[in-house]
Amino acid sequence: MSEKDFLLIAEIVGVHGIRGNLRVCSYAESDDIFTPGMSVRLKKGDEELLCTLRQVSPYRQGLLISLDGVDDRNRAESMVGYGIHIEKSSLPEPEEGSYYWSDIIGLSVFDKDDVFLGRVESLIPTGSNDVYVVKNGNKEILIPAIATVVTEIDLESRILRVELPEGL
Repeated sequence: MSEKDFLLIAEIVGVHGIRGNLRVCSYAESDDIFTPGMSVRLKKGDEELLCTLRQVSPYRQGLLISLDGVDDRNRAESMVGYGIHIEKSSLPEPEEGSYYWSDIIGLSVFDKDDVFLGRVESLIPTGSNDVYVVKNGNKEILIPAIATVVTEIDLESRILRVELPEGL
C-alpha cells in the first residue's frame, strides 16, 4: 500500500502511568473510530511500526490507548511523537457534499474567472464552518468553506472553484 492509502488520525503526545498507556490527541471527528483490536500504522520520520490497539478510553480532551507490545513506561515514552495512521478504506464514505480534509488538502483553487489562486495547504475548523488556507508562493488567502463561496469541488481533477466575496 502506498502513503496515500493511509490517513493520519491522531498523534501520541505523552504517557500515562507505568503500564505503557499512551496519551493521544485525536484528529478524528469521532473517537468511535478507535476500537480495540484495530490495526494502526505508527509513523515518525522514516520510522514506521505496525501495531494493534489493545484498549481505548476517553481522557481529558483526548484519549488513552494501549498497544500490544507496549507494556511499560520506558517503551511508551519512546512512542511519543508518533503519528497514528489508518487505512482510508476502513473509513465510511462521507455523506453527499461532505469530504475528508485529506481529500481537500492539495486541491488547486480557481476563482470564477478561472484565475489560479493557489493550493489548499490546510484547514481551520471554526465551529460554524471550516476555513481553507490557500497558498500561492508567499500569498495566503483564507476562504470560508460555505456553499455561497465554494461553488465546485472536483476530486478527480483535483480542483476547487470559488466565488470570492468582495474584498477577499
